[in-house]
Amino acid sequence: MFAGHKLRLLIPTTFMNRSGKAVAALANFYKVDAQNMLIAHDELDISPGSARFKFDGGHGGHNGLRDIIPALGNRRDFHRLRIGIGHPGSAKQVSGYVLSKGSPEDRAAIAASIDEAIRALPLLLEGDATKAMTRLHSFNGATPA
Repeated sequence: MFAGHKLRLLIPTTFMNRSGKAVAALANFYKVDAQNMLIAHDELDISPGSARFKFDGGHGGHNGLRDIIPALGNRRDFHRLRIGIGHPGSAKQVSGYVLSKGSPEDRAAIAASIDEAIRALPLLLEGDATKAMTRLHSFNGATPA
């Protein structure tokens, strides 16, 4: 239970680019519609310390989403939590970058953005996606009082 809502948390033990099988298995077993899912993933185009909620869309080159969408019967209409990790600057460096640990500063900023996403999640669960997005998207990396 979280904020009065029954949730299922799935942490696939596969590599991210093979997570579709695990997501589909959970969806089928628990009868969870794609529209009621929140898929959290790293996002190169967002700086560390920022996170964004999004609903629907393509995979945007993200291999995990590229695997999840067909596993859900080509459904793209799920919520996403896009967790910023920043970009290494060169397309050639992306693979090594996303598999690396990141600096202590980046890891702390990412953790803070995830904490803020968790604080905004009750708004999303109550159906107020706009308010949830506004709260999360205005987060500046500072620890709230």
